Amino acid sequence: MRQMAQETPAGDLRLADLTRRFGVFTAVDDLSLTIPQGSFFALLGASGCGKTTTLRMIAGLETPTGGQVLLGDRDITGLRPYKRPVNTVFQSYALFPHLDIHENVAFGLRRRGIRKVGDQVERMLALVQLQGYGRRRPAQLSGGQQQRVALARALINHPQVLLLDEPLGALDLKLRRQMQLELKRIQTEVGITFVHVTHDQEEAMTMADTVAVMNAGRIEQLGAPADIYEYPATAFVANFLGQSNLLAAEAGGHAGDDVLVTAHGARFSVPAGRARLVDGPAFLGVRPEKLHLVDGPDEVPAGHQHVGGVVTDASYVGVSTQYLVRTAWGSELSVFAANSGLGGRLATGTPVTAHWDPRHAFLLPRAGGADDQTTPLLDEPPVGALP
Repeated sequence: MRQMAQETPAGDLRLADLTRRFGVFTAVDDLSLTIPQGSFFALLGASGCGKTTTLRMIAGLETPTGGQVLLGDRDITGLRPYKRPVNTVFQSYALFPHLDIHENVAFGLRRRGIRKVGDQVERMLALVQLQGYGRRRPAQLSGGQQQRVALARALINHPQVLLLDEPLGALDLKLRRQMQLELKRIQTEVGITFVHVTHDQEEAMTMADTVAVMNAGRIEQLGAPADIYEYPATAFVANFLGQSNLLAAEAGGHAGDDVLVTAHGARFSVPAGRARLVDGPAFLGVRPEKLHLVDGPDEVPAGHQHVGGVVTDASYVGVSTQYLVRTAWGSELSVFAANSGLGGRLATGTPVTAHWDPRHAFLLPRAGGADDQTTPLLDEPPVGALP
């Protein structure tokens, strides 16, 4: 099946200075990006950030105001959608209700005048694990099965690039997680480039080799999911990809291999390799799962840094208990404590000390005068910073 990606010449998908304006509004702002051939690439961002407009320009459904879309050495910017070696799978599936599953999958081949389609259709149905479903109608299938049919219908055309526009958004949580694994399996098997647009962090991190976090028509950060999560480039990324505690701080220069930091009268340090600035206004960031709670400073492990506070809320969410800890200066830290069965749940009002290993912290630039991040930066869940 992997030979599918090699039947026509392919190459990296490149966006060069791509721009799309709607009147005075700039949806995509001078975007340059290279998506390696054969990769699973995710464009991640909130509604209105430009990710779907970018996808539509790649598909030929939207005309750029400026810039180019290139596939390998071929400029496809001016090509009509049906002339591009690109197919799109939408959230709505767009299956033909009057055709059975076999004919839905065969539709693209028949439009090209190919008569003998049976073997190819069966191979596609086997790829998406729908053997024996060919004579059913779309209405007889579940949402997840309909999504697989939409994938098979797109893949049977042997595209060089498959575009996925929020394809799992209509599915329930359990089915969505199953389909995340299925999509990754299918992409690995066929070996073609997948470009997946989503606002769901978990989706992007579960499936993609590379994630681009978009904001206001631009790429805020690009990289492997683990790299972006562990070392975000901006406060926006730190709060969009997961949650972060961001303390308003001042960076005070190097001290050996560390950068010195002052926050709310206390002194901290961050390894220089995890600091994106050396001097000036900064955010000292720590992920909630990297914080640990003990009764007092005497119980803090050697080398760890800490702040004191009082538990103001405790929420049991199964794998962890999520605490809010109000600090002496009035902000709240978010702490995720694994429910390992080794300790009891802390009651509201309990004095605690939150500590962390400085190797798990990070330092980001902060606009002068900005305070601790205590409210979500975006309008889409799950986001927020509670330092």
